[in-house]
Amino acid sequence: MSSNKHRPHILVLPEDDANRQIANGFILDLNLNSRVIQILPEARGWKDVVDKFTNDYVSTMRQYPYRMIALLIDFDEQEDRLSYVKDQIPDDLENRVFVLGVLSEPERLRKDINKDFEKIGEALAKDCSDNTNELWGHELLKHNKTELDRMISSVNPFLFN
Repeated sequence: MSSNKHRPHILVLPEDDANRQIANGFILDLNLNSRVIQILPEARGWKDVVDKFTNDYVSTMRQYPYRMIALLIDFDEQEDRLSYVKDQIPDDLENRVFVLGVLSEPERLRKDINKDFEKIGEALAKDCSDNTNELWGHELLKHNKTELDRMISSVNPFLFN
């Protein structure tokens, strides 16, 4: 990542390959300042995302106050998953950690809208850069609104191209 660790930047920790592909599609958006986003290797499960975050990234986030992290997980239609994950985030970092994902799993979203994962990511980025809610408003994604708004107000990757 060419971004300066002492400037605002976002790490993206995807649960699996599908979420990684969505994130990759997102950073293809030409309106995006991709220097502020780094996609990490997939963790291989939503609990692994939480473990990797707490074991590998909490200390560096404290070291770099401009570092933020987006945890990309499948909610697997578990209503309590968001609160469980948020409970694992230390209080001093809660304003810099964002939990996003498909309500069920990315495969169902892909089937619903008939786009591959990378194209889903591109469409989500387009919504952000155009300030629209076409795909983010989808039944399987609309629960992300609060986290998404929080993340964009913290560091808008569509600024400073």
